[in-house]
Amino acid sequence: MEKVKKAVILCAGYGTRVLPASKSTPKEMLNIVDKPAIQYTIEEVINSGITDILIVLSRGKQTLEDHFDRSPDLEAQLLKSGKTEFYKVVCDLAKMGDGIQYVRQQVQNGTGGAVLYAKNFVGNDPFIVIYGDDVIIGEDPCTAQCCRAYEKYGKAVVCMKEVPFEMVLKYCTLDVKHAEDDLYYISDMIEKPKPEEVISNYAILGRCVLPAKVFDILENLPTGANGEYQLTDAMKILAQTEGMIGVDFTGTRYDMGNKLGIMKACVEVALKHPEIGEDFKEYLKSLQL
Repeated sequence: MEKVKKAVILCAGYGTRVLPASKSTPKEMLNIVDKPAIQYTIEEVINSGITDILIVLSRGKQTLEDHFDRSPDLEAQLLKSGKTEFYKVVCDLAKMGDGIQYVRQQVQNGTGGAVLYAKNFVGNDPFIVIYGDDVIIGEDPCTAQCCRAYEKYGKAVVCMKEVPFEMVLKYCTLDVKHAEDDLYYISDMIEKPKPEEVISNYAILGRCVLPAKVFDILENLPTGANGEYQLTDAMKILAQTEGMIGVDFTGTRYDMGNKLGIMKACVEVALKHPEIGEDFKEYLKSLQL
């Protein structure tokens, strides 16, 4: 089965759930300790063997591009000051950026509309779609887990988890049947279901591998929730006609479009950080709560 070599990362949302922080700083650029959220995702993709990356942006997110660009003045200053460790960090970011392309979603009309901007980039290849505000950290990159499932079964794949009932109503519900290990067959899904429509507590979280034929579906798709073109509606058609595979992934997911998710990410990553982890742990113990 053809390998997945391309990734499309969706970073065009407004980030309204974390205002005012996201008014002038993209939510994907909010820090988790010492790296912005988007860097964790780019590292995940690269560590999964994918170096051909397209990021779909919206207006006002140039800082995201700048983060992965060269910074000659900063580089020169770091060398002059003898800060070679930080110089290497900055240069490594620019190397990551070598495989990244950008496109601007001119009209924010939903995730389906955003993915359509990747049509020329994708061509006829399978590709993984990643939601830019979903950071997933684990020893086995989530992107790699999804790509392996696609390469084994040759069907579209979604990354999924069982979530509390109230979260299913905000996300989606999946009709699943166990296949093997952490893999499931998916035959249907409902976006933002009503309570009586919930099929299971499994919901799609942050990643999906899709065949290029999804563009034909998206181009003929009516608007869905909120009058937008929803990628989930296109995936529903794939699930009903061809079936899909669900990966009950390993790793910890952080919703960087959610204030509590941001705080969980910062605290949990800080506790494991090689530079500040022990000191931060002692600080938390000292708090009188």
